[in-house]
Amino acid sequence: MSTPFQASDSGSLRPGSKAISAGRRASGSALAPALWASSVWQSTGLDDAHARATAMRGSEFYSRYSNPTVRSFEEAIADLEGAEDALAFASGMGALASTVFAICSSGDHIVAQRQLYAGTIAFLQGPCTRLGIDVTLVDGVVPGAFAAAIQPGRTMLVLAETPSNPRLELIDLDELASIKGPLTVVDSTFATPIGQQPLAHGVDLVVHSATKGIAGHNDATIGVIAGEQELLDAIWSYSVLHGATPSPFDALNALRGLRTLAVRTAHQASSAHRIAEWLTDHPSVAAVHYPGLITHPQHDLAKRQMRQPGTVLAFELTGGEPAARSVLDGVGLCRVAASLGGPETLVCHPATSTHVSLTADEQAATGVTPGLVRLSVGLEDPDDLVADLTAALSG
Repeated sequence: MSTPFQASDSGSLRPGSKAISAGRRASGSALAPALWASSVWQSTGLDDAHARATAMRGSEFYSRYSNPTVRSFEEAIADLEGAEDALAFASGMGALASTVFAICSSGDHIVAQRQLYAGTIAFLQGPCTRLGIDVTLVDGVVPGAFAAAIQPGRTMLVLAETPSNPRLELIDLDELASIKGPLTVVDSTFATPIGQQPLAHGVDLVVHSATKGIAGHNDATIGVIAGEQELLDAIWSYSVLHGATPSPFDALNALRGLRTLAVRTAHQASSAHRIAEWLTDHPSVAAVHYPGLITHPQHDLAKRQMRQPGTVLAFELTGGEPAARSVLDGVGLCRVAASLGGPETLVCHPATSTHVSLTADEQAATGVTPGLVRLSVGLEDPDDLVADLTAALSG
């Protein structure tokens, strides 16, 4: 009689197989993960209650501390990232905020790249600054920029996002990991664990808005970090107080989405590459940003540190914002929405949506121009997507 596959058996598996097999420890022989909807568990008496209350990440005490369904998702992510452990949160921003506040205090210093999701920039320049945490933004594409900005004894954290939102700029993971002293953190949302493994390069922590490609169906809001057990335990101790707790329902949907992550992103990346090549030759397009293109200035770096170039691309329209408005008003199959990674192809105008909180100067510094359009490629037939974009670009 066969025995259920365990996560401990997956060390030699390739990423796609790991995505199918990981996170099953709490499900027994069931092929579908179990939903533990309970927010609290009964104890047998005072001693048992005390043991549960003082256990590190005890999974049957109170769901703000841990939950078996959430724990299954965390174990799956840890397996895919090649990490000792992972820790889930109610959103990607919950993961980021909890991590920063667990590591940094008033008087500390953070170095981050300018090419970041606008919500991250707003967090660094808002709550962090208000609480006395200094932040230096650098051009992460410039070699040595992160290291040059470090203040010995003060810099606690170096934060990178690669590929970056929305222009798909890359950070050299080997160079980032070589920095000594502060902890290095990489937002790898665009790549997903299928696309790259920052921890394998020596980075300390990887963070995902798992709402996006990992969950992959626009039906879960969840974030996650992965790294060394000791560091994760320290962040967990703060996260219990911060309270950015993931729902077991979202963890279940994310774990379900994880099972098809490899096949979904393979199709999406193939379609994205084809659309990027087609856009390169379009007369209304001034530039296309996609690491899979040989014309991308960091194409060689992408080949070195990414398994696949991703499912998102961006393109600059020669007509500026009026042309972008025409595209967003003219698409039919593509949906106008600000998220990414789901089954539907989504198009957005970063200057007026994802990065609208930035000033004009800040947008310019991050490469967000009036004519920039971001496209998250879904699971539709690429011929249909090209036809839809052709009509919108000619409108």
